[in-house]
Amino acid sequence: YPPEDLVLKRRFVDDCWVQVLRIAAMTGECVAIVGFPERDKVGRRFNAAAICRNGLVEEVIRKRALPTYDVFDEDRWFDPGELGQPLVDINGVTVGVSICEDVWIDDGPVVAQARDGAALLVNLNGSPFHQGRLAERVSMLERRSEECGVPIVYVNQVGGQDDLIFDGGSMVVGVGGVVERLAQFVEAVNVVDVDLEGTRQTAGTGAGDVAPVLDRCEEVWAALVIGTRDYVIKNGFTDVVIGLSGGVDSSIVAAIAVDALGADRVHGVLMPSRFSSDHSVSDAEALCELLGIEHRTIAIEPAHHAFLEMLAPSFEGRAIDLTEENLQSRLRGVTLMALSNKFGWMVLTTGNKSESAVGYSTLYGDTAGGLAVIRDVYKLFVYELCRWRNARSPGGDLVPESVLTKPPSAELRPDQRDDQSLPPYEVLDPLLESYIDGDRTEAELIEAGHDPEMVGRICRLVDLAEYKRRQNPPGLRVMSKAFGRDRRLPITNRYR
Repeated sequence: YPPEDLVLKRRFVDDCWVQVLRIAAMTGECVAIVGFPERDKVGRRFNAAAICRNGLVEEVIRKRALPTYDVFDEDRWFDPGELGQPLVDINGVTVGVSICEDVWIDDGPVVAQARDGAALLVNLNGSPFHQGRLAERVSMLERRSEECGVPIVYVNQVGGQDDLIFDGGSMVVGVGGVVERLAQFVEAVNVVDVDLEGTRQTAGTGAGDVAPVLDRCEEVWAALVIGTRDYVIKNGFTDVVIGLSGGVDSSIVAAIAVDALGADRVHGVLMPSRFSSDHSVSDAEALCELLGIEHRTIAIEPAHHAFLEMLAPSFEGRAIDLTEENLQSRLRGVTLMALSNKFGWMVLTTGNKSESAVGYSTLYGDTAGGLAVIRDVYKLFVYELCRWRNARSPGGDLVPESVLTKPPSAELRPDQRDDQSLPPYEVLDPLLESYIDGDRTEAELIEAGHDPEMVGRICRLVDLAEYKRRQNPPGLRVMSKAFGRDRRLPITNRYR
């Protein structure tokens, strides 16, 4: 989930129904509730749940509320279910079954089910993760259970699909609060006895186990790990390759990849140029040693020299500028893609959200690859995540301390530093969060006290970089507003 335009293919929907019937055929007295895309006799499509028992599909429940905000476009694919969805009798207990958004609506479909006599509510979910989402779900479910006066069984999927990550965290919520919750980011099966008065947990396997809430860094790190693992493996790859610069961004991507796939499936490539510092090479080598990953050095200087010589007649009379800088990044992209083609490794790109926001990257260079692991993580949070992961490494730091303390630099010209092209990240990141995540306008940011000249410059960079972001690989979504599905602006627009 979401199946997106696969739902528009008649054969896909038919094949899904065949699989539902296969599952139903294996059921006995225990009811299985299975989500699937349904098409009725007149061609309407529904996000539906099959109630399966004794070898048959006994009932079909259709989702009523179709979200069209954030990452959702459900009314593109589905029609809303009718009012008054049927209740299900399960061994003498009246159960209301609903799908995802139906439980979020105040005085909505789930409340109607309770009003009609449901003693238990079961809600199926494909609820994507973003930082802090679990707390939002708990708050809503506690409010809804109180409103309905009955317990709610909330079941959520686990794993990654493209840019979306699903964190699970399935739970039972009674009138008194959460009575059982599975851990986030881990597939699990549990048996829970539910007090139908909704006030307390009784007996059962693992009864009363409420998995602890993860802190901010642990939650995001786990999301990045499972998102990377599932994107790589589900798309038929086994190994990944990363260009290592000795900087913090490539270091954290390598560490995430090792946690996701294992050190034997991660390959580092050092690609020094004439402008690479000694410490960029030594820091990258130290990182590989700490992570235990295979690495190689492929100097790009011969290719860089050849390209400059090849282009010299065309560039005659023109000063050296960004063209020559970007050429180095593009040579590195070509090198990584050559290794990808030869060995079947997926290239992981290393740009963070701060860089992607302002276009501080090279199109067809450091943006070339299969997955942008940290594209939704601002630069300051990258440092925070690295320190968090180091603190939890029993064998010592995974990311060398020297990487975390040196000034960030692209090293595409002599003595280059990020803060020569951008404001310090301590200034830049909060400004970007307000403009991008908060949807504030340039005028509003100036009214809030930010320097007008800096605001104008940064907002213009963000707007102009939209065409670059459209050509980047998918990036894992871990915040409430990511580039792509969440934030959709036209490339061609002159609104300022």
